[in-house]
Amino acid sequence: MPLRSRPGLLLPAALLLLALLPGCTGEPTDSDGVFRVTCTVGMLGDLAREIVGSEGEVVTLMGPGTDPHLYKPSPGDVERLGASDVVLFVGHHLEGRMAEVLGRLGEQRTTAALGERIAPELLLRGEEGAPDPHLWSDPSRWSRVAIEIGAVLAAADPSNGDLYRTRAAACGERLVALDAEMRERLSLVPRGRRLLVTAHDAFRYFGEAYDFEVVGVQGPSTDAEAGVRHINDLVTRIIERRLPAIFIESTVPPRTMEALIEGCRARRHTLRIGGELHSDALGAQGSPAATYEGMLRHNVETIVTALTTVVEEP
Repeated sequence: MPLRSRPGLLLPAALLLLALLPGCTGEPTDSDGVFRVTCTVGMLGDLAREIVGSEGEVVTLMGPGTDPHLYKPSPGDVERLGASDVVLFVGHHLEGRMAEVLGRLGEQRTTAALGERIAPELLLRGEEGAPDPHLWSDPSRWSRVAIEIGAVLAAADPSNGDLYRTRAAACGERLVALDAEMRERLSLVPRGRRLLVTAHDAFRYFGEAYDFEVVGVQGPSTDAEAGVRHINDLVTRIIERRLPAIFIESTVPPRTMEALIEGCRARRHTLRIGGELHSDALGAQGSPAATYEGMLRHNVETIVTALTTVVEEP
């Protein structure tokens, strides 16, 4: 995804601030001795917080409902990044508009694009061959990211390295167990209804892992717009499969999904919104989806409930 310089001076100003920060001149980040870790997205932040434990402080830049594809770092974000000992991000262009800031920061701080540390054979690729960054929709794959977090933290803070590796291993094992739990729950969805239609193409790893056909109205990046022909073709597929529900996402406006509902209504097929899925961000603090594991459980229950419900045709 190309780096955007609009609006105006925000990104150049952020880069200038990065260059001027005392913590970005090779000096220690802070005099209080706190080990500071900054993560771009909540799916990383939740794992990092568990792995760091009481040995440090973890901050996540992008909160609930924030679209990482469109996120532009503020000067305040750059200041937080510059005050960090370790910066963790997904990579593969997920944080495309932060690319220049993260690249410049990597010259002076420990940074890790964790999605890019995963074996290439485990990555799915789009039509143009670019890796899909949305690994977290498959907890089995994301368990490998937990292990990588442990390795990065151990290298940056060797005195607590054994603790980080042990916690990362335990976290990874729990995510593998969650994968089995999800597989059993999703088995309730009849094979003919295993078509997951979402706002953008963020669930391909989920689809491969749990035998669902996945279609995003937009592509892997929310920068793309859905064309009329794609909408019409998707309406036809939905009707042919007698699909009862499609899903909105917490980080994507629902207008394109409403076009699908109207298109089906015009052809006398009842289609409804089956619920809101969390694709690129965790849920609000205090909600069931506020943690990574909670987010996945919320998504699974929403999908199972919507796709196993009988809907009367008009």
